Amino acid sequence: MYWIIFIGFALLSWLVSHRLKSKFEAYSKVALPNGMTGKDVAEKMLRDNGIYDVKVISTPGHLTDHYNPGNHTVNLSENVYYSNSVAAAAVAAHECGHAVQHATAYAPLKMRSALVPVVSFASNIVQWVLLGGIIMVQSFPQLLLFGIILFAATTLFSFITLPVEINASSRALVWLSSAGITNVATHDKAEDALRSAAYTYVVAALGSLATLLYYIMIFLGSRSRD
Repeated sequence: MYWIIFIGFALLSWLVSHRLKSKFEAYSKVALPNGMTGKDVAEKMLRDNGIYDVKVISTPGHLTDHYNPGNHTVNLSENVYYSNSVAAAAVAAHECGHAVQHATAYAPLKMRSALVPVVSFASNIVQWVLLGGIIMVQSFPQLLLFGIILFAATTLFSFITLPVEINASSRALVWLSSAGITNVATHDKAEDALRSAAYTYVVAALGSLATLLYYIMIFLGSRSRD
């Protein structure tokens, strides 16, 4: 049953990622009528929200866009930073949505930031701990339990990420419309692009939860045989 679920989530993840890539490729070809690039959109959204201590910079890669609260930078991939398109505007505004969250002390973002050190530590060792725990489940079940706790932290992080990402997109879409960056012809495309991106986080969170339940079942099964 687990392998059916695992394969199902793997297939769903691939489909969502493929759909996201297709959406962004399509909307990257739809130009904004005002000629603004992703960099221009990001800088304007920051100014409109009274944020002047965040710098917009270009970063290598594709879909590597992110907001770094540590050094107060909005990092836009080159095809977003320099592009005059609906997709670039949507991504740039979304990342600035995180900057606005940071500036307004948005609670879920603060929770996620607090979990980063824990998740970083857990991610480095959790697979080895779980593997060792499964092998030694009869002789040393505490190791598997420790692995489950570590994996639970990463699962919790995935679920806390959902409201953070959805809220950033909501802030972005409201601002894109109110600031006149998007219009009747382009706003739905920006919304569709950000909705497709949100689906990737939903699938990742549900997949993490399914895997966590699998490890819990192994642990409980070993206890019932004692």
